[in-house]
Amino acid sequence: MKPFKLKIFIAIVVALGLALVVHYDLTGYLSLESLKENRHTLQELYLSNKLTFLLSYFAVYVISIALSIPGATVLTLAAGALFGLGMGFFVVSFASTIGATLAFLVSRFLFQDWVQQKFGDRLKSFNEGLKKEGPFYLFSLRLIPIFPFFMINLLMGLTALKTWTFYWVSQLGMLPGTLVYVNAGTQLAQIDSLS
Repeated sequence: MKPFKLKIFIAIVVALGLALVVHYDLTGYLSLESLKENRHTLQELYLSNKLTFLLSYFAVYVISIALSIPGATVLTLAAGALFGLGMGFFVVSFASTIGATLAFLVSRFLFQDWVQQKFGDRLKSFNEGLKKEGPFYLFSLRLIPIFPFFMINLLMGLTALKTWTFYWVSQLGMLPGTLVYVNAGTQLAQIDSLS
């Protein structure tokens, strides 16, 4: 498949995924209230077939992050509530990083060439700084959540940062936050708001 046709195909797949989320109001399931209401049902499903449930959860988490669908916080809390601290932390750690990397790659594939062609002269010093200090910048952004993670994923895809660097720095940088939220999920009954 030629690059332009592949870009169109990927754009259509992403648009269809987002359209399905909106049409079926799937983000409604990614709320704290919905998680608290359905916790026992989800727990029973998990206990009846752990591997299938874990793989399904992993896939939903990766897809939601890859499509930048709001609800990662609730999904992370759900991991703590359903799987406990150890397994929840392990699953979320990899699912969030893989999803973030997919969002990064989609952004890169669809828009990086256009952004670099359009603004390349103005971005020259930024690109050079990113080559030297990119991992440090990304690590700082992952540790200090000033910007929403989905924005970091998409914007970093427009830069010259290498994919492997994005993956491993994100994996490390998101570990502390993941641990905090999964641990909070183990105490789900006492959580009244996401803030």
